[in-house]
Amino acid sequence: MEDTNSRVTIHMAASLDGFIARKDGRVDWLETSDEFAGGDTLDPGFVEAFLKTIDCYVMGSRTYETALSFEAKGLRWSYGDKPTFVLTSRDLPRTRDTVEFHSGDLAQFVNGQLRPTFRTIWFVGGGVVSGECLRLGLADEVRYSILPILIGDGIQFFEKLDRDIALHLAEVKAYKSGMVELCYEVRGHRGEPRNAAT
Repeated sequence: MEDTNSRVTIHMAASLDGFIARKDGRVDWLETSDEFAGGDTLDPGFVEAFLKTIDCYVMGSRTYETALSFEAKGLRWSYGDKPTFVLTSRDLPRTRDTVEFHSGDLAQFVNGQLRPTFRTIWFVGGGVVSGECLRLGLADEVRYSILPILIGDGIQFFEKLDRDIALHLAEVKAYKSGMVELCYEVRGHRGEPRNAAT
C-alpha cells in the first residue's frame, strides 16, 4: 500500500530543447552558464540544507555510470551519504556502501519498499527511468532545471510516454547562471495533485 506521507520527485537538468545527455551519453554541456541579472544566486548553504531534505536517490544504470565517471575525474560523488538505488540488471561496480542495485517491478519497489521507508524519494535519471516512473503513476512532482543551451539531439528527459500526463505548475525560479527551475505537481486522474486529500 502506498504511503501518502512520502513524496516521489523526478528531477533532471536538461537543455532547453529537452535533452538530458548527448546521444553518446556525454553531458559536457552541463557546465554552460549565462548571466541573468534578475536571477537568484544559488547559495551553497541553501543548496546544502536542501540536499539534506532528500532521503534517498533512485537512478538508472547510465546515470550511475555517469556519476562514477565524474568521480573518476576527481569530482565529488553527487549523492553524499544518502541511500542510492540503481535500477539495473547489469553487473556494475559498487564503490560505496550506500549504493544498492535493484531489478524487477518498479511499482512494487517504490510502493512496497521505498515509500514505507523514505519520506522524500528523488529519481535523478535517466529518460527511460523517468518515463517509466510517470507511466506507472509513481511520481508526485517533476523538477526540471533548464540550462541555457540547445544541443539539437540527444537522450530525451522522458522517453516513450504512452499518454498525456497532466501537471500543475507549483514554482518557477530563475538563477543568475541563466538556469530556470520549474516545479510541477503531477495531477491525479481527476485533475488534483496525486497526494491531495479526498
